[in-house]
Amino acid sequence: MRIRRILSIIKKEFIQIKRDKPSLGIAIMMPLMMMFLFGYAVKVEVDHVPTAVWDESQTLQSREFIRSFQNSNYFDVVTYVSNRGEMQALMDTGEVKAALHIPPDFSRNILKGEPAQTEMLVDGSDPTVARTVFSSGVLIAEHFSRNISLKTMLKRGSGTITLPVELKPRVEYNPSFKTEIFTIPGLIGLVMQNITVMLTAFSLVRERERGTIEQLIVTPIKPAELMIGKLIPYIFIALIDFTLSLSIGMFWFHVPVKGSLALLFPLALVFIIVALSIGILISTVARTQLQAMQMTMLFLLPSIILSGFIFPLDAMPEIVRLISYMIPLTYFLRIIRGIVVKGVGFDILYSDTLALAFFGLVLFTLAIVRFRKKLE
Repeated sequence: MRIRRILSIIKKEFIQIKRDKPSLGIAIMMPLMMMFLFGYAVKVEVDHVPTAVWDESQTLQSREFIRSFQNSNYFDVVTYVSNRGEMQALMDTGEVKAALHIPPDFSRNILKGEPAQTEMLVDGSDPTVARTVFSSGVLIAEHFSRNISLKTMLKRGSGTITLPVELKPRVEYNPSFKTEIFTIPGLIGLVMQNITVMLTAFSLVRERERGTIEQLIVTPIKPAELMIGKLIPYIFIALIDFTLSLSIGMFWFHVPVKGSLALLFPLALVFIIVALSIGILISTVARTQLQAMQMTMLFLLPSIILSGFIFPLDAMPEIVRLISYMIPLTYFLRIIRGIVVKGVGFDILYSDTLALAFFGLVLFTLAIVRFRKKLE
């Protein structure tokens, strides 16, 4: 071996790296972005759970009971409701993960020394959050009840410790805390995103590397026509993949679909178009298949962490949560879990559907505009 030859190869490689500025930028920026995003987003501790309260007692004792939940930092009371229907609606939309109900005889029973029963609804669609809410709620109620008993004993000068306040948690949607109920619908969304983005991310790049892009440029085909023509075949492939993935979830992992399949498939089609548009946009930016792969990974990795697929969004800092709303998978996970786990309808999911439709329109338009620049 000659050192001079090795040094020449090293010099050549550095020159190539310097000329390939997109790949160099991705190589430098990706670890920085991943460390900052994942460092703040990867949290398994659940606190500040959005909570609704239905206080039928409206007394000093009931307000102290509510305050004990707020002071724990596990629960944030975000709204007060006046009936069970409002509690259930907030749980269906995902605006709250817990709902506390205090009956009208709460204070009267405490003053009489009789058991005062309260109820807490828990959103069990995410077992990680549900377990924390379940156990924390019971412990807070026991602590509050024990303090009341101690105060009563001090007043009387004697007695035994009894727990006058009893909290009955009721887990909605997934009472058995079965993990598959939560992970399988999310996995279907993640698989669909990864497949569809990668399918189209290499389409134009492949044409460019094979030299067939020039043949498309000289034809009278308009950029929009070319994009639509490239999109439609992959839509059919993606729909087949979605059907297969959903069937495996239903029949192999025994995850029942509580909602409407007739609603799930059209909304899945909207998400498929969005994911394919992301891939097409990547293919208009990347010059080589290596760059296309790097850009695809740069998009896919954060979406796995920040979309709520693994880690609950409620546990993330506010700024990281805002970034998650820029990821289309975040909205589709709410859609597919809403239909499969909760059985909700379009009246609950329309805002997430509109967000996906907006993403699809913007991304597909950008892809057309970007390709038009390539034609000039």
